[in-house]
Amino acid sequence: MTPNHRPRRYFAAGLLAVLVLTLAACSQEYPNTTFHTNTDFNAAIDHLWNRLMFFGTIVFVVVEGLLIYIVLRFRRKPNSPEPKHIHGNTTLEIIWTAIPALVLVFIAVPTVRAIFATQAKAAPGSLEVEVIGHQWWWEFRYPEYGITTANELYVPVGRTVNFALKTQDVIHSFWIPNLGGKRDLVSNRTNYLWFTTDTAMATKVVNGFCAEYCGESHANMKFRVFTVTPEQFESWAKHQQSPAAFGATIPAAPADSGAAVAVAADSAAGGTELTLASSEGYVYPVSEVPDYAVPQTPIPAGLTFPEGLVGDPANGEKIYSSTACIGCHAIAGTPFNMSNIGPNLTHVGSRATLGAGLFPNDARHLALWIKNARVMKPGVLMPTLGDGELDPITKVRVSGGLTDQQIADVVAYLMALK
Repeated sequence: MTPNHRPRRYFAAGLLAVLVLTLAACSQEYPNTTFHTNTDFNAAIDHLWNRLMFFGTIVFVVVEGLLIYIVLRFRRKPNSPEPKHIHGNTTLEIIWTAIPALVLVFIAVPTVRAIFATQAKAAPGSLEVEVIGHQWWWEFRYPEYGITTANELYVPVGRTVNFALKTQDVIHSFWIPNLGGKRDLVSNRTNYLWFTTDTAMATKVVNGFCAEYCGESHANMKFRVFTVTPEQFESWAKHQQSPAAFGATIPAAPADSGAAVAVAADSAAGGTELTLASSEGYVYPVSEVPDYAVPQTPIPAGLTFPEGLVGDPANGEKIYSSTACIGCHAIAGTPFNMSNIGPNLTHVGSRATLGAGLFPNDARHLALWIKNARVMKPGVLMPTLGDGELDPITKVRVSGGLTDQQIADVVAYLMALK
């Protein structure tokens, strides 16, 4: 008779799985864990979790202990008589109804308290941030400062931030595991979420996500949160308030704020001199972004761009201003360019990521994005612009689109918008 080795194989596979999980749990870095008290919101949830886990463990130990005792004490024995039949026991029935009711009280009271604490209105003087979800990117508006940015959220530590959550299309869910959340963005309704980031989180980067399935690029709808000091935030906000566009009028920068950046070019009409200017301000250094917040998405197969192709930012501005780009994006300082269909590009060159946290924001990835965004990120609204590129949605090859040199020029222009 052939022996059956299946149980041994199952045991070996199970042992290997347990070993792998144990080793995985030994990691010292959990970049997306919610088990931190980095904000008052997370502290409230963490306290609730610990309390429920404590009482839940007591209930588990007591119930399992009684179960094991009953199994061993009243197990069937050789030559044992048939157990006595009983009709019921009113006392026992009252006890095992009252005990779960008491347990539910211990669960309900702290839960309701946590709900009221996290659902209360934000304190007066909070920083207001409007969060607008799009398929599939994030728009952040700071009404107090009159600035709009995309996919990168700057938060000052020590100050309560009140998020007004809205959606432009379908249901999304705003979630920053390390700080607090999550809360849904629902059509025709504004939800609110607020928290105060602990000062120990100054000058750090955490990940944000959409936590509600919203379409084919749901998993690609990410953002970065930069928790900075109040001084760094004010510097960043002041910089974001300034236009960063050709032809923009920029107030003179203070002597201690650094020199303004200027690039001169001739305009397409009349040879008028145009100036690219930007007052300097704080931007989180890309070199200091931790590995867990650096995009690792591979470039899709078959999509290429010539190496070493140098772009002309002045010509890139002309191309940008004469194509469909101005119908979808906004750049402060250009009155004809104020659409919000796509991300605001006023300071796009200073951002760390591209495509809602999907790729690093550098010249190569930006060129590939402009060439064929729908290959880079499935389902995006941005049309395929590269000449000769096949649009994966329309299944039509682009004729008369932008050449590689024209794309390089536009990239040079956009990367100059710091």
